[in-house]
Amino acid sequence: MTKLVAMPTTSRELFRLTFPRVLQFSYLNTMRGMLADCRTCLDIGCGGWSPVQHLRFEYSVGVEGFPALLDEARKNKTHTEFVFARAQDIGGRFTAGQFDCCVALDLIEHLMKEDGLKLIRDMERIAAKKVLVFTPSGFLSQRSHDGDLQEHLSGWSADEMRSLGFEVFGMHGPRFLRGEEHRHRFRPQALSGVVSAAGHYIHTMRHPEKAAAILCVKKVG
Repeated sequence: MTKLVAMPTTSRELFRLTFPRVLQFSYLNTMRGMLADCRTCLDIGCGGWSPVQHLRFEYSVGVEGFPALLDEARKNKTHTEFVFARAQDIGGRFTAGQFDCCVALDLIEHLMKEDGLKLIRDMERIAAKKVLVFTPSGFLSQRSHDGDLQEHLSGWSADEMRSLGFEVFGMHGPRFLRGEEHRHRFRPQALSGVVSAAGHYIHTMRHPEKAAAILCVKKVG
């Protein structure tokens, strides 16, 4: 994720700060719209530089299970507070309806399927309004390095997320153009980026089963 220099709240601000990265703009702006009615947020698996920081929540808590990334998040001041915990353990750390929304961005693919389903149930209990999940569309192979918890252990399809009650949108353009860590498969990258952006707006945003990633939102409460 590109490090932005401000905390935008409007589409215009987001566009100015992300240009020419139109797919990043679409991702952040769609998320902003989904969570516009939320004032507090629990960000599970927040990493060192979470997109949540750009949504101007009045109060947010970042949860991270890898110490180096949690230290980086504290240094970058991405959230109001920080908690060191595994995603599998949040059910015992937070109370029902404690936050307006719970988000898990690039997280559930790092869990075994049963742990991912439990996480979603825990998020639905902790959130008072919305649950938001961002993950690759289907299984995407990815390895771990130096114990950084980045290995992919499960895949999540648009149909599966719909069956769990989520509304699903495609992100990052056509799936066949992306590889590990959503990197472009083909060169030159600039051309691949243009094709990805065109494919996103023309087709894959509304057909998430063909997209590289899916952004999923569910109303709760």
